[in-house]
Amino acid sequence: QVALVESGGGSVQSGGSLRLSCAASGYTYSSYCMGWFRQAPGKEREGVAAIRSDGRSVYADSVKGRFTISRDNAKNTLYLQMNSLKPEDTAMYYCAADPYRCGSLLRENYNYWGQGTQVTVSS
Repeated sequence: QVALVESGGGSVQSGGSLRLSCAASGYTYSSYCMGWFRQAPGKEREGVAAIRSDGRSVYADSVKGRFTISRDNAKNTLYLQMNSLKPEDTAMYYCAADPYRCGSLLRENYNYWGQGTQVTVSS
């Protein structure tokens, strides 16, 4: 059974940083495609960053140059380093996994989801 558990969210001021983590279990983590998504109140869930099993990554335009996705296959953990945070980054952040569809920022391409961790950025 695939399980994803996010942590690291919190409240920061604009310009600050946070690092999110996603602990994965129940499957061969190193072979899976992983992604971070976020959903603000009243908005659709959107893709933030995705990473393939070989480490290649893609980012949404809104976070390029500020966010970095990475994975530690030995620890079965996915990370999202978020720098220069803005109030518009405020959202619930979700970790997602899929065994086949890699490098995608489309929500429908992921089969497994965590419960989310809240990020709040104040101006």
